[in-house]
Amino acid sequence: MSPLLHGVCAAMSSPFDDTGERLDDGRLRDHIESLIDAGVHGLVLCAGTGEFAFLSDEERDRMIGLGCEIVDGRVPVIAQTSAITTTDAIERTRKAADMGASAAMVLPPYFEGPFERGVMFHYEKLAQAIDIPIVLYNIPAASGVDINPDMYRQLLAMENIDYIKESTGDLIRLQKVVGIGGHVLAGADPLAPYAAMAGAAGWIWGAANVMPHECVMLWDLVQKGDHQGALDLWAKMLPANMFFWENNVDAEYNSCVKTATNMVGRPVGPCRRPVMPMTRQGRLALQTALSTLPVNGTNRDTLVFREWDDEKDWLVQMTHTSGVSRTKG
Repeated sequence: MSPLLHGVCAAMSSPFDDTGERLDDGRLRDHIESLIDAGVHGLVLCAGTGEFAFLSDEERDRMIGLGCEIVDGRVPVIAQTSAITTTDAIERTRKAADMGASAAMVLPPYFEGPFERGVMFHYEKLAQAIDIPIVLYNIPAASGVDINPDMYRQLLAMENIDYIKESTGDLIRLQKVVGIGGHVLAGADPLAPYAAMAGAAGWIWGAANVMPHECVMLWDLVQKGDHQGALDLWAKMLPANMFFWENNVDAEYNSCVKTATNMVGRPVGPCRRPVMPMTRQGRLALQTALSTLPVNGTNRDTLVFREWDDEKDWLVQMTHTSGVSRTKG
């Protein structure tokens, strides 16, 4: 029997209006419906792909509250409720649970955070205060704290902690963590099929914003034991997933994912500044990477981009106005 959190858990982009300065409720509703219709097994709100660090407290509450309302129990909803202090993490997680979140994903305390004893204290107090499952979020490249296998083994002994999002991008590490127990949700896009074959319970996957059908198809093939079929499909998904993870056009992961999601017909707006929009060169390279997708592939007839003269004016305008003119309320 599968655990509550399994399969394709889409780390949802936070849909903004065209300025990137306001959440767009209509786009949020449409995007959630599109992902559920594609068959994803869960949604993650305010994840890293959802620009958690760029959202105000009020916006996070809006994303989680309205998101849970739209989902209405059709799939589990994981809410990221990370905070630097233990008190804030408990308060955010309680609020998310009250709004309907099925589970909470929580980073270790970051930005000059504690050593191991403090990290253990943080999760222990959180687990004692919260009734919903807690997903440990291990992404040391971003948080500066590594939940190593020994720490994970100790944390699993705590009530309500039975999941970890493992985003180191190290397949050896992932296999060690799978062997310890609990439920591992893989978070490194280029390792997706191999993580599932190694026993991960599922993925928390930003690329599912772009290619949800392909992600679900990949999961189903691995679960059926059709590893060759999974690898054949993965060969068509790999160019885009590698591009998101690493490229030579100076485009960040979130910028790539949002641009691609817009390209394939799921409007989610731009990233919030200071993350910059992709250049025309970058979008053309991304369009090529997306062209091999069997369901969500793009072609030049469907690609929307500005000519470079227009884009230069647009980049200047967006750079000068975004992030400095947000309307309150």
